[in-house]
Amino acid sequence: MVNLAVKIKDLELKNPVMTASGTSGFGEELADFYDVDKLGAILLKGTTLRNRDGNPYPRMAETASGMLNAVGLQNKGIDYFIENIYPRIKDYNTPLIVNVNGSTIEEYIEVTQRVNELDKIPAIELNISCPNVKEGGMLFGTSCASAETVTREVRKAYSKTLIVKLSPNVTDIAEIARAVESEGADSVSLVNTFLGMAIDAEKRIPLLSTITGGLSGPAIKPIALRMVWQVSRAVKIPVIGMGGIMNATDAIEFFLAGATAIQVGTAIFRDPFTPLQIIDGLEDYLNRHQIDDICKLVGALKY
Repeated sequence: MVNLAVKIKDLELKNPVMTASGTSGFGEELADFYDVDKLGAILLKGTTLRNRDGNPYPRMAETASGMLNAVGLQNKGIDYFIENIYPRIKDYNTPLIVNVNGSTIEEYIEVTQRVNELDKIPAIELNISCPNVKEGGMLFGTSCASAETVTREVRKAYSKTLIVKLSPNVTDIAEIARAVESEGADSVSLVNTFLGMAIDAEKRIPLLSTITGGLSGPAIKPIALRMVWQVSRAVKIPVIGMGGIMNATDAIEFFLAGATAIQVGTAIFRDPFTPLQIIDGLEDYLNRHQIDDICKLVGALKY
């Protein structure tokens, strides 16, 4: 028997395989296929203070080795989540993590305070890839100063495990990681999507209504892997890796690069069973290599 359990501050996971926010709703969609309690954790759909309708269609486009999305954080707001969704999912026997979003510091704080009151939510993932409306639309996560500020203020409002999700669309992601660590982040998750675009050459129009969108999938894996390796060497807090993980081998590469846990996102659109297949693949890998604990793989890259 091998041990797949990992710990991120006070957050205990039976295995290190999570779903990525926005790729399986609030977990109920996956529950139609299998027992979601087998997952290490479920990252819930991005949640904002108020209802958001999201961007106009079309807002998803397939690309070579990946996909673009510009959904625009469509959700019905934190009050709707608490009143209607939380009661349905709170008894899952696996950690539920709310992905918190906002356009101002005040919005982040208000959403966080409401989530903090929910007994069955042991952690939040703070998405700092949101546009700061008070700073002309600049993303919170693209400068150390704004990343520090939002992390510090949310940390004051939140008493449980705080994961900060980093944007890859920066010059030095390790610098941003150190900034949020200094303000109380318990962990960082990376990477969010890369800014990209796609064009219909025959019609001479963009494939997305917003022209640009977030690129995810296998196409970004080598860059995401490099960033996880860089960040894991720059901070002392656990790193959660994501970006193009399609199978157990991909996941193992992220562990070797320094990730303590991983998130599966785009692969779920192709095959919702992918997270379970990865869990089985990790156990097989550890057995074949006579490794008794997944933690022994973390940062074990030889060079």
